[in-house]
Amino acid sequence: MRSITSLDLQYAHRFYGFKGEAQYLHGHTGVLTIEVEDSVNEGVNMVYPCNEIQKVAWDLLKNFDHALILREDDPLLPAILDVYEKQGIKNGHPQNTMKGVAFKTELATAYPDCRLVVTKETMTVEGMIKIVYDLLKDKLNIVKLTFTSGVNAATCEFPSTHSIDRCPLCGIELNENGVCPKCGYRKK
Repeated sequence: MRSITSLDLQYAHRFYGFKGEAQYLHGHTGVLTIEVEDSVNEGVNMVYPCNEIQKVAWDLLKNFDHALILREDDPLLPAILDVYEKQGIKNGHPQNTMKGVAFKTELATAYPDCRLVVTKETMTVEGMIKIVYDLLKDKLNIVKLTFTSGVNAATCEFPSTHSIDRCPLCGIELNENGVCPKCGYRKK
């Protein structure tokens, strides 16, 4: 069975090297739908609480919300960083409270202090799915991701890879010691 949740992301990007309207810096509202599969947890009668899926995903994905996403070879990147440096916001600002956990993968690097994500490939809906799966595949048993942005949409299904040891009281993943970080349940 599957639990399904969605996240809204507001971001700006451009398709560097593209010969069309998308070569210009522009913004989007994107909707990411995450489908997680597992057996139904008898204690709470659900696969995985959707609000917990959102919490796990949002810790990393909030780096994409209200952020600028540029390809690593985009000539705008050094100019943007230079402006941020001159404004004193490159290394963060007290009002920047939406920071996620910094990450660096083969596909993307997040710079939360300056609300910037640098990608290896052009940030398309397909590219977003690749990045999200790479970031979350070890945290959630994702079997399908769908990302829509404007009139663009992509979806990809993934094999079910593992079963997560979950709390029978609240349904979230137990930590490495068999303890629920939410309610304190201890696995016997």
